[in-house]
Amino acid sequence: MHDIKAIRENPAAFDQGLARRGLSGLSSEILALDADRRAKIAAAEAAQAEQNRASKEVGAAKAKGDDAEFERLRALVAEKKAEVAKLQAEAAAEDVALRDMLMGIPNLPLDAVPEGRDENDNVEVRKWGTPRSFDFTPVEHFDIAGVKPGMDFETAAKLSGSRFVVLKGAVVRLHRALAQFMLDIHVNDHDLTEMWTPVLVKDEAMYGTNQLPKFAEDSYQTTNGWWLVPTSEVTLTNTVAGDVLDESTLPLRMTAHTQCFRSEAGSAGKDTTGMLRQHQFEKVEMVTICTPETHLDEQARMVNCAQAILEKLGLPYRTVVLCTGDMGFGAQRTYDLEVWLPGQNRYREISSVSTCGQFQARRMNARYRPAGGKPEFVATLNGSGLAVGRCLIAVLENGQQADGSVDLPAVLHPYLGGKTRISAQGGLE
Repeated sequence: MHDIKAIRENPAAFDQGLARRGLSGLSSEILALDADRRAKIAAAEAAQAEQNRASKEVGAAKAKGDDAEFERLRALVAEKKAEVAKLQAEAAAEDVALRDMLMGIPNLPLDAVPEGRDENDNVEVRKWGTPRSFDFTPVEHFDIAGVKPGMDFETAAKLSGSRFVVLKGAVVRLHRALAQFMLDIHVNDHDLTEMWTPVLVKDEAMYGTNQLPKFAEDSYQTTNGWWLVPTSEVTLTNTVAGDVLDESTLPLRMTAHTQCFRSEAGSAGKDTTGMLRQHQFEKVEMVTICTPETHLDEQARMVNCAQAILEKLGLPYRTVVLCTGDMGFGAQRTYDLEVWLPGQNRYREISSVSTCGQFQARRMNARYRPAGGKPEFVATLNGSGLAVGRCLIAVLENGQQADGSVDLPAVLHPYLGGKTRISAQGGLE
């Protein structure tokens, strides 16, 4: 959420930032509502002062036996009391309206974020690895002979409908190994604190990480009001909601492996085959809570953590910085990692690492206390480290062989009981 004080002080900068997102002229509407709200608060305070003065004078008039003055003052007290209540109610309603307005406006991009309208304007900043040359035509993950026995979309459709899968045998064991491998690297090599968090959350948590109110249709809500998390960014970030942290405890660097749920609203017709875009999937998430002065360094660190997973798996990838038109609602800057999928002959997103600055912290009222200073809002960052299902796809497609078997990355062998490949018949060998 935006700082109304910053908008008052520099509305032009606010509008310029939003213009880069394709929005314009919002500061005047915001400031008009804010000015009216503040005027009503001031008027309520003035009326309250008049009510208080009249209340004190009522007794004096009564004591003097001045019945006319007594009745006039008593009527004035009642009038001012009603006026105060009316103005306070109007100010409170406008306060809610202002908060709702600010809640619906995306974060301002950092100056370094490139201009652009969509993913075609994203800028590549790094490339690692060389895509493998095949002496046969590589296929997508769901068409690999050794994968087919362990990836059952028909049974999943019978159970739940489209965009679900049942994994079994060697494939589900590989999926589990990938998640465990990612967690071990992040905990042991990257010094992240492993967490285990709920997948059902209250409205407040979804508001805190800007899934609500604007993106309700992208998530699932239970009949009793809980929301299924689209990612553990929601829970990990909200662990500090309402807190005032000691600066000495920062940064907080967390990771969690959870189920994630997304309705995929607006994705009709996109990636309808295979595991690339599912309603239910797993991610190993990273979240950092830090001081505003360090958030850019922390973003670079988180990008390196995600890149390290791909490099250890030997998966070619590229890192791009998203343009202004392709960034998420709460981000100030986002780096996407895109892994090479030979079955599609293209790079596809496998991780997004975003810094939100203090945008989410204001929504959550998450603060820290600098040494000897007043509480200030923290900065928050989130990123995939990685999307487990998409990593599974990448491992399968990059390791596929002409006979339908799959060679698996050496770093995963210890997680698979020493097995090194999936046979063409679908077993671990």
